[in-house]
Amino acid sequence: MGSLGMQEIVIIFIIALIIFGPRKLPDLGKTIGKGLSEFKKASNELKQTWEDEVRLDKEKETMNEIIEDVKKDASALTEDVKKDAAVLTAESPEPAKSESSAEPKETS
Repeated sequence: MGSLGMQEIVIIFIIALIIFGPRKLPDLGKTIGKGLSEFKKASNELKQTWEDEVRLDKEKETMNEIIEDVKKDASALTEDVKKDAAVLTAESPEPAKSESSAEPKETS
């Protein structure tokens, strides 16, 4: 189904003129034009909504991947900190008690 040529448009116009008459033809044209305009507007809105949803889905997938990467990195970092803390506590002797922490000093 291709586009309409000039001959087809003229034939359609003549048939419409015969069926609807010259008085109703302008109103009919106006009504058809408004209908086509509304249809085009609705289809553009639907297309835009669809594209927005697809874009949001892609962004959501990207965010989920980033969150998973951050969780893995945080888990690895936590494990490293635990290992370092275990090594430090195993290497260092008991801390000596200082005088200031043993008994409070009295002031007069």
